[in-house]
Amino acid sequence: MAFTFQNLEINFVLKRKSSIKQWLEQVVLAEKKRVGSINFMFATDEFVLDQNKRFLKHNTYTDIITFHNNEGACLNGDILISIERVKENAIKLNLPFDEELKRVMVHGVLHLCGYKDKSPEDTKKMRAKENKALKLFSQLF
Repeated sequence: MAFTFQNLEINFVLKRKSSIKQWLEQVVLAEKKRVGSINFMFATDEFVLDQNKRFLKHNTYTDIITFHNNEGACLNGDILISIERVKENAIKLNLPFDEELKRVMVHGVLHLCGYKDKSPEDTKKMRAKENKALKLFSQLF
């Protein structure tokens, strides 16, 4: 089981990697799933926009795109995150960057777990799961 982190066309350093890995593993286990191979890719707005157009046919900026490749309860996938978008959202929401980044990261993992956010009801459920996960991070570390 593995979480990996890589940069695509951006210079970014993820802080507290081992803590984040442990936390996300706990989130996955709480959903009665297993971690297979989950790759977080940090990129620029333009790179993520290009991928959004190319794969999802959406011509909009977004903070995250999750690509699923699950095998049953074993979670596998790539989670593409725009660091620029996360920074901008953190400013808009008056939150520390690291907190907003953790929210986006767990959001991607929750997508791999099967949660959606297209309807208001789904979004409410997703936010509740994100908040629970962020609270768990605070309790663990």
